[in-house]
Amino acid sequence: MEQYIIKGGNPLVGDVTVSGAKNAALGILAASIMTNEDVLIDNLPDVKDINVMLEAIQEIGAKVERVDRHTVRINGGHIKEVSVDDEFIRRIRASYYFIGALLGKYKSAQVPLPGGCNIGSRPIDQHIKGFRALGAEVVIERGTVFAHAIDLVASHIYLDVVSVGATINIMMAAALAEGQTILENAAKEPHIVDVANFLNSMGANIKGAGTDTIRIRGVDHLHGTEYSIIPDQIEAGTFMCAAAATRGDVMIRNVIPKHLEAISAKLMEIGCEVIEFDDAVRVVGKPVQRHTDIKTLPYPGFPTDMQPQMAVTLSLANGTSMVTESIFENRFKYVDELARMGGCIKVEGNVAVIDGVKGFTGAQVNAPDLRAGAALVIAGLAADGYTVVDEIGYIQRGYECFEEKLQSLGAMIEKVDSDREMRKFKMKVG
Repeated sequence: MEQYIIKGGNPLVGDVTVSGAKNAALGILAASIMTNEDVLIDNLPDVKDINVMLEAIQEIGAKVERVDRHTVRINGGHIKEVSVDDEFIRRIRASYYFIGALLGKYKSAQVPLPGGCNIGSRPIDQHIKGFRALGAEVVIERGTVFAHAIDLVASHIYLDVVSVGATINIMMAAALAEGQTILENAAKEPHIVDVANFLNSMGANIKGAGTDTIRIRGVDHLHGTEYSIIPDQIEAGTFMCAAAATRGDVMIRNVIPKHLEAISAKLMEIGCEVIEFDDAVRVVGKPVQRHTDIKTLPYPGFPTDMQPQMAVTLSLANGTSMVTESIFENRFKYVDELARMGGCIKVEGNVAVIDGVKGFTGAQVNAPDLRAGAALVIAGLAADGYTVVDEIGYIQRGYECFEEKLQSLGAMIEKVDSDREMRKFKMKVG
């Protein structure tokens, strides 16, 4: 079983380049099968979730050609069936994007209910509401969503709760529906704008992505395109927190600073220096950092996917911070693991009360999910002594070359899969 072993105590210093956005890429890959022509996508992150998605696309009969590590050519002209029944697809949340893509193109879809990280209830009721409003019959049987329509017809849809997944899924289906669909209370995340831009580059007519009202005028068909995915705001934010927690100085390149404003604002509040450039952001941690309060909210609020990384950073700040999690109810599972390292966090309902400590000590910890796993790595980088992080498969789902990028910043971290390799690492770093 692969693990990370970390010897902490080194401030991270240097430059790091952020990969393409995983969450944008998953929606874009699903949308790529909605045309019968070639689609070329680059700046694709080479992570497990993306590779699972590409396998699923191939499984239903689309042609997938890896041009290079970060570029793929997809042709959905030879799709044989609308049933996605691949054992891998249950492992990723984004499997539900196939419903919108296949329903839009073929007016029919059979897709297993999604998997992914167990960070709380993530129902797909808003997706189903949207598909039904467009004229589809939708039922769930034996863990599979069955959706079918004779024709998709535009509708006025109001989402009861802001949902990123439902916004993307309804947008895809409505792109090939008859008439103009108006989607209100839509999510505004950067990856929604990216998926909309991608669909528009294929000939869709989508306006208002990035606001709470999106207008989608259906077209007869979509055509091929070439498209580059936006940088990953959560990967960028993770390196920003790592710089702050280790009191380092890191230039994070290939970012869109506008997407990072909520994270930058909180790091500046605790006393870090954050300098923005056109496509980069530099974070300089300070010896003494202050407490602050955070509440996760839909974009442009503070992202739930950055909550664990920020909580680790606040655990090393002076004073008492409060973190309120308003998106997912199981997002504090890392707290018990952090306690092994000397963290002092009390959770009451959806609020974590963090009393800052002077430092962490190394320990053996388990990554409970993707972002919590990355947060525990940050804790290990800031800790005194050796930290071993188990269950790193979660982390590899969403971070490309994570340990290599950290090594380039001076981190003493290695991926190992045996006691022998662990001993070798300890002898090497001393």
